[in-house]
Amino acid sequence: MTEREKMLAGEVYCAVDSQLIADLQATRGVLHEFNSLHPSETQRMKEILKGLLGFVADDDFIINQPFRCDYGKQISIGRRFFANFNFVVLDEAPVTIGDDCFIGPNVSVYTACHSTDPVERNTRQEWAKPVTIGNNVWIGGSVTILPGVTIGDNVTIGAGSVVVGDIPSNTVAVGNPCKVIKHV
Repeated sequence: MTEREKMLAGEVYCAVDSQLIADLQATRGVLHEFNSLHPSETQRMKEILKGLLGFVADDDFIINQPFRCDYGKQISIGRRFFANFNFVVLDEAPVTIGDDCFIGPNVSVYTACHSTDPVERNTRQEWAKPVTIGNNVWIGGSVTILPGVTIGDNVTIGAGSVVVGDIPSNTVAVGNPCKVIKHV
């Protein structure tokens, strides 16, 4: 298997593999073009994002500049998607976002995992776990979503939360670590 194939399979892979580095650089070039556009160039922004992201359900989406991701191709967005300023997605594994999702400013979604052992971590070996966000979800500003998390449908995540585990459908969750505080 290539390092990319290992990455996508959730296996340990070498993060400094030359092909992965080339892919990261190519994505950064596309993001530079996107983030440099005048805000009035909405049609060109959508064209760029449709070429970058793995799946875009419809044309009724907005991702405000600046936007950052690692590869783009592992990101899927549903219908009527909105992401505010400074949306960051480290998409070494799939990131699947449902319909009618609203992402506040400064939200980060991480799929990359690293060893807590410093010697092991310095080998640049890592692995990735997918993140899934259901339908009708509102993620408040400055939320961080960690690898392997699934957020159900009809969920609100309060601003500043750190989501370390799954959040069930029809709930409001807040805090660090993020916990359900209300069922809706």
